Amino acid sequence: MDLSKLAAYELVKQENIPDIQSMGYLLRHRKSGARVLLLENEDENKVFNITFRTTPTNSTGVAHIMEHTVLCGSRKFPSKDPFVELVKGSMNTFLNAMTYSDKTMFPVASCNDRDFANLMDVYLDAVFFPNIYKKEEIFRQEGWHYQLENPEDEIVYNGVVYNEMKGALSSPDDVLEREILSSLFPDNTYFFESGGDPQFIPDLTYEEYLDFHRTYYHPSNSYIYLYGNMDFEERLDWMDKEYLSGFDVREVHSQIALQKPFDAMRTLHKTYPIGSEGEEEDQTYLSWNAVVGTSLDTKLAGAFAVLEYVLLGAPGAPLKQALLDAGIGMDIQSSYDSGIAQPVFSIIARNANGSDADRFVELIRTTLEDLAGKGLDENAIRAAINMQEFRFREADFGSFPKGLMYGIDVFDTWLYDEDHPFDYLKQLEDYDFLKAKIGTGYYEDLIRQWLLGNPHASLLVLSPERGLTTRMEHKVREKLDAYKASLSSDQIGQLVEKTRALRAFQETPSTQEELEAIPVLSREDLKKEAQPLKNTIRFADGAWIVHHAYKTNGIAYLRLMFDASGVAPEDLPYLSLLKSVIGFVDTEHYSYTDLFNEINMRTGGISVGLTTVPDQKDTDLTYLALSVSMRTLYDTIGFCFDMTREMLFTSRLDQEKRLQEILRMLVSGIGNRLAESGSTTAANRSQAGFSSSAFINEWTGNVAYFDVMKDLEKHFDEKKEEITAGLRRVLGQVLGHGRMLVSYVGDEEQIGQIRQGISGLMAMIHRDKDVTSGAGQSTGSAAEENGAAEDVSGKSEAQKEEAARSMIRPYPTGKLTGKKEGLTTPGKVQYVARCGNFVKAGFAFNGALRVLRTIMSYEYLWSNVRVVGGAYGCSANFSRNGDTSFTSYRDPQLRKTIEVFEGIPAYVENFEVSERDMTKYVIGTISTMDTPLTPAILGYRDLLAFLGHVSFEQIQKERDQVLQAGQEDIRALAPITKAVLEQDQLCVVGNEDRLASDRELFDELKELA
Repeated sequence: MDLSKLAAYELVKQENIPDIQSMGYLLRHRKSGARVLLLENEDENKVFNITFRTTPTNSTGVAHIMEHTVLCGSRKFPSKDPFVELVKGSMNTFLNAMTYSDKTMFPVASCNDRDFANLMDVYLDAVFFPNIYKKEEIFRQEGWHYQLENPEDEIVYNGVVYNEMKGALSSPDDVLEREILSSLFPDNTYFFESGGDPQFIPDLTYEEYLDFHRTYYHPSNSYIYLYGNMDFEERLDWMDKEYLSGFDVREVHSQIALQKPFDAMRTLHKTYPIGSEGEEEDQTYLSWNAVVGTSLDTKLAGAFAVLEYVLLGAPGAPLKQALLDAGIGMDIQSSYDSGIAQPVFSIIARNANGSDADRFVELIRTTLEDLAGKGLDENAIRAAINMQEFRFREADFGSFPKGLMYGIDVFDTWLYDEDHPFDYLKQLEDYDFLKAKIGTGYYEDLIRQWLLGNPHASLLVLSPERGLTTRMEHKVREKLDAYKASLSSDQIGQLVEKTRALRAFQETPSTQEELEAIPVLSREDLKKEAQPLKNTIRFADGAWIVHHAYKTNGIAYLRLMFDASGVAPEDLPYLSLLKSVIGFVDTEHYSYTDLFNEINMRTGGISVGLTTVPDQKDTDLTYLALSVSMRTLYDTIGFCFDMTREMLFTSRLDQEKRLQEILRMLVSGIGNRLAESGSTTAANRSQAGFSSSAFINEWTGNVAYFDVMKDLEKHFDEKKEEITAGLRRVLGQVLGHGRMLVSYVGDEEQIGQIRQGISGLMAMIHRDKDVTSGAGQSTGSAAEENGAAEDVSGKSEAQKEEAARSMIRPYPTGKLTGKKEGLTTPGKVQYVARCGNFVKAGFAFNGALRVLRTIMSYEYLWSNVRVVGGAYGCSANFSRNGDTSFTSYRDPQLRKTIEVFEGIPAYVENFEVSERDMTKYVIGTISTMDTPLTPAILGYRDLLAFLGHVSFEQIQKERDQVLQAGQEDIRALAPITKAVLEQDQLCVVGNEDRLASDRELFDELKELA
């Protein structure tokens, strides 16, 4: 790259970054002062990100509202929602915007050069030239507004961000995170809620909001990031001519003042809402927090990530165990956040009591003093470093582009020191440093300096308060009633008119001319061929291997699956509990702490879970397996099998004290997860009435599972023997029949090692059939049970596939029945789910349903549930097996949302758009199907297709149906949506008062607690 041709930019720094196989460049745009960072490499998944340092001085959420609203139309792209138009009609691999405590990011990614250029153009125009100055309705829609439909109605607040934050700050975890920062940073921007506190959001005026944009959204306050394999010279030249050259350098005061250290620890008492019938005992959060240096010290940041693991993160970690042994909280958690100028280390006791606060702090102090004096477990330190280094080298971020994640990491230094943008991309040298410090007293000294001798600390006591939500809502009601009482009849009329004008703005579609300003690819630009499946079947001493031959850079991804079809429905919760126990209790040769450290010192991790796969040929069938997943370098594959045998065959399932700790941690975490992921909770709960896979999920991880775990934890002393017996029973049922299927992602050359590992494992299964008290209970012939007698000679590939697939048998769920149910919470918003199954109604899956999902999620539901209704999110999902859900997320409405769902069939039946718009929906759908996947995820995708009877021919047919979809194909889906809604399956997770006021909607109301 010849940057000398680009006179508009000054090269500040150039640096080779071998850790991520990139060349880094730091530039400065001469005229505007924009900072520009380039990472040049061979990655075709290109990333652009423009970020602004945003430092709010109050909790009105102005930074968050600005993030939403600049994407609602701009100078060159005046349609009302270019963001959604891009979601519907681009080949993006990532498209979003994020508000942090001190910055606002606008990242996009795409593998298509033309598409990438389009995305950059739309985003740059949005942030620099938004329509917010022309249309106040944008602010009112996304931020907040007074809503008054008729003069006689009550005034209410509405707005997308307002409702989003009502939902967010109903969660005790979110409240805790917010209050931790406020407790440590009373004098700088971190004291305030950048997302917005609903109590203060209505204080934000339109003019203050515009001033925020004028102040911060200028190139002089921008950080521009480009990553991947692209023509950087062309992109930089274009960016200069189209945008940056139109601005002059100016001084923007957005620097983050460091908080002056405290003289002594500060104690704060705060509350969070629980239901009117909620338990207050054992529901307090205790959090001890300390500020640790600055994020510019990458070695210190790495060391504290190590300390978090050693002290609190690993099972049986000494500080965590000391607090659990003292009975302080049901679960001990920790966090280390280096993503702000002054990183924060926190120790959190969940489900504790406020009366234990002093004892909590004292035990932390005495335990740390003891550990600093005696020295830390060196194997635990090695395990922590290896685990971090493995993940850094692997660079597996799931479906997120790694260029996106690198681009987020650079801000941990770049935002606070412009001369150090690359530091968090060069971690290998830091890992060498951290290894060299083992045994030198370095880590113990860090404990003394930053945890024992650091007065810049806080103790936060976050206690439950019954009916707090109701009282807060009552105060809002009183405030709004008083406001209305202060208005004249003319003013009330003006407010009604303003509400109607906003509704008219929301319901008036953008003109075709406005929509056509956003560039769109053509269907011819789309790849016609589907991603191939890589499933090669091999027999291995009684088990079958499904090999997925993807390049993994020397890492083996293995999943050992043991058929769980013999587990009775009433034992499903024990099966799920088993996955949380194996690997976290003592074994014959290791304590559970040593076991965890031994694994993490030598591998990328071994974990136990459940694999659930719906059959795509028969919707009543679902395959269920207990799975052991490994990620490791090739030379430690044998070690992984050794440790798997250790865990499966010698785990102490009668270790009472440890079982009780595990149960308490599960109960502590599941309840909040179910409430925070309300749409998923509601959809799964509703679908469990007719779907075998949802039924299994309900009893292994959703509400029903939570209820069983709560009961076992509450009555542990009476039920401990029953728990051990249940765990042994289900372990015996999944091991005793000897049916195992292995999924392997990696090179062909390692198959021999894997066969050896399987041989040792199968030998132990067949030698030790009564390894658990439930072993050998499954029925069938000896050949069926042992598998080792399988004769593969002369079998065709199809026969081999069927033999391998038969290792995991269908789970018999029996007849299911559904109901309309409300799950009450102290939260301030709703999560509404309407569900059904179209295959059971006689219809078949068609690729056009994928396009309908895009239309529903980003057109019909988006316009009616999000834009008009004020919900933060909405979605539609159609599965191959027919399971369907329509959901809303952080929704202020209930009945209105259900009415929107009821209107889906009519909308689909009368669907009519231009060919250009139809093409956009197709492109947006293909985009979700073509997201680049990591080798591990590709292998898992192929495995699910194999188990679920999904052929490549079916996948290609569905892709063809997507590519060819037209309006008539969408209209033909109306009967499917009607059939789903006629099944009348409803579940709502929501505010207890709101659900009670609409009691007639439900067959049953149940507290989600």
